[in-house]
Amino acid sequence: MHPNVYLPEEFLSHIEAILPEGESLSEFVSACQRPLRKSIRVNTLKTSVENFKQRAKHKGWKLEPIPWCDTGFWIEADESVTPLGNTAEHMAGLFYIQEASSMMPVSALFHQQDSNFGSVLDMASAPGSKTTQIAAKQNNKGVIVANELSASRVKVLHANIQRCGVSNCALTNFDGNVFGGWLPEQFDAVLLDAPCSGEGTVRKDPDALKNWSIESTNTIADVQKQLIESAFHALKPGGSMVYSTCALSKEENQQVCTHLLTTFTDAIESISLLDLFPDAHKALTPEGYVHIFPQTYDCEGFFVARFRKLSSVTPPAVKKRLGKFPFEKANTKLVNQISQSLDQELNIVLQDDSMIWARDKEVWLFPTNLEPMLGELRFSRMGIKIAETHKNGFKWQHQVATSVATGKEDKCLDIDVEQAREWFMGRDIRPNGSGKGSVLVRYDGFIIGLGKWVGNRIKNGLPRELVRDKNLF
Repeated sequence: MHPNVYLPEEFLSHIEAILPEGESLSEFVSACQRPLRKSIRVNTLKTSVENFKQRAKHKGWKLEPIPWCDTGFWIEADESVTPLGNTAEHMAGLFYIQEASSMMPVSALFHQQDSNFGSVLDMASAPGSKTTQIAAKQNNKGVIVANELSASRVKVLHANIQRCGVSNCALTNFDGNVFGGWLPEQFDAVLLDAPCSGEGTVRKDPDALKNWSIESTNTIADVQKQLIESAFHALKPGGSMVYSTCALSKEENQQVCTHLLTTFTDAIESISLLDLFPDAHKALTPEGYVHIFPQTYDCEGFFVARFRKLSSVTPPAVKKRLGKFPFEKANTKLVNQISQSLDQELNIVLQDDSMIWARDKEVWLFPTNLEPMLGELRFSRMGIKIAETHKNGFKWQHQVATSVATGKEDKCLDIDVEQAREWFMGRDIRPNGSGKGSVLVRYDGFIIGLGKWVGNRIKNGLPRELVRDKNLF
């Protein structure tokens, strides 16, 4: 129990006035004082749900399906020795520790979607739970532009993208208000999981409401209204948009949606989420939005709304000043060299929906669908770095192993649990025998990195931001 959860009287009066019919304030308070059930999402870029279920059973993990996400589960696991975040499966990206209600916005975005979106904007994306969920839904096809205002949080976002094997992502570091003018009507889908007061997160953070006031809520709502307008301008006609928050107040939720609908009137329609999952009616608002209180499904409080853009609207006018793009598209000779070398050295075959670009001695793999945007906006990171050139060929990079390889290549080296522990701590390993060149390092059936033979040891190629040094499996 968390009896010390801080719930200001003013906040409780505010909530009591908006609770759905039949729900009491005492139920709300009791739910806020209960610890959250831990939940995870299986990363289907790395494994299937069925294979993960078998792995969980072997480990003694108990899984309960989350009704609005077909890859999400509440989990019961003994973490007294090893936290879930320090298991090999987590560090290799087989699953993402994600709060159950936060899986709903992406589920809503892809609900009743027959084909993959060619381009998706995740406007406020760190730490990456929803970005990686989108990438899994897309099966790394198309392109995701993942934006984050905070530069420090971009590093965390990139680390999670690397860990989960995402290859179709481009990162940006802007105020989300720029997208409507800089990339108008560019995206098939937009997710705005807006910065908010965090009222629904008290079960995870007992002090989340320490500075709560209705004045600060209204100030945040003003920012959200600006962001949702920008998101709508960035959306193509016919495209889908989801707006979500982990707030409970109508000021940050229904009223922001009303602002969007009244601003764009005939160019927009709201899409009901009644059939998003079997019990969605319990949290459905009259407008068709999902407004979750902590007691509704025993999870964090959340709000989700979906819209469709019906027609084009005039975007904000902007003046662009972009420097010279530092990359050049690889010529046929370099493309052939890269493809042949990857196949010969690692048995890896590049997919057709990506393109090779070069900067100095660096070789990068960009999503093909990113190309129309390259001269329109400054990106902090695009696609994945796959190699550096040198006089004797190519020095392959970590994400070749984790984002491009399938795990079925002939050039995989299987290692045991002790060697895997050493690997995740950033240390070189000494398997039996010796070899030459680069090698895909595989543990328990999944690839965990890229190494290089140096005599009878394998030099560790794990990026520093993915290294762990304690409480490992």
